[in-house]
Amino acid sequence: MQGSTRRMGVMTDVHRRFLQLLMTHGVLEEWDVKRLQTHCYKVHDPQGLLSWASSTPAPPSHPGPALPCPQCCASRTARPPCLSGGLSEGNATVDKLEDFINNINSVLESLYIEIKRGVTEDDGRPIYALVNLATTSISKMATDFAENELDLFRKALELIIDSETGFASSTNILNLVDQLKGKKMRKKEAEQVLQKFVQNKWLIEKEGEFTLHGRAILEMEQYIRETYPDAVKICNICHSLLIQGQSCETCGIRMHLPCVAKYFQSNAEPRCPHCNDYWPHEIPKVFDPEKERESGVLKSNKKSLRSRQH
Repeated sequence: MQGSTRRMGVMTDVHRRFLQLLMTHGVLEEWDVKRLQTHCYKVHDPQGLLSWASSTPAPPSHPGPALPCPQCCASRTARPPCLSGGLSEGNATVDKLEDFINNINSVLESLYIEIKRGVTEDDGRPIYALVNLATTSISKMATDFAENELDLFRKALELIIDSETGFASSTNILNLVDQLKGKKMRKKEAEQVLQKFVQNKWLIEKEGEFTLHGRAILEMEQYIRETYPDAVKICNICHSLLIQGQSCETCGIRMHLPCVAKYFQSNAEPRCPHCNDYWPHEIPKVFDPEKERESGVLKSNKKSLRSRQH
């Protein structure tokens, strides 16, 4: 959160609708946030939107899955209007996204709520989430989960934080079911609860192992730092909480994969930024939104061509 000297913004119907829909989704990738912003202007301030159409490019097409919005979408089987590329073509957003969000945050500041920007730990995709800064995220989850389900999340979180890889196997998590508080839970039920955490974007599952979703990291970083001070890992580059990443085999410093990619992207022989020893790991690729946009347009064109052929 920025300092208290920030000037108080003005919330219009555009901002209020945007905030409501972001709360509905929980967390969104940046291109979806831009599209959502465009949609809100289209609904509540179409004249202001069209007046900027000639000078501001439209958000890129999105190749991803559907994200239903209960406010404006009746179907859950197709990409909704609020996040559909079709609404963005030929239109433009009136405010830059950063200014738009800063305006909302200036109003939310007194409520200890903030729209935060982060990046996914595996590939560096920008994401946004509405974060409650006044309470821990586990207590925030209380409205959606029972006591024993919340305790299962705590157990999973502890295993993830304590692990060297940032992942906890489903087997290790399920073995702790007998230790849960509240109503007893069978392992089959626990498996379903873990999937519920995945669906609600608190956890990510990869090949039978679980790690924290970007939403959980954004919302829970302060809680994790305070609750697990001896086990918490910090990135040497951005100094933020690190769950997944790479480490130097000599001095032990850690870096997020996106930070590794950016730091070493122009280095033919990568060396540790702390001890200058050779960095032995494979250097991941830097996330490029322009290439992603071109890929999305290409996929969309191919799909359109196939539909015309049939």
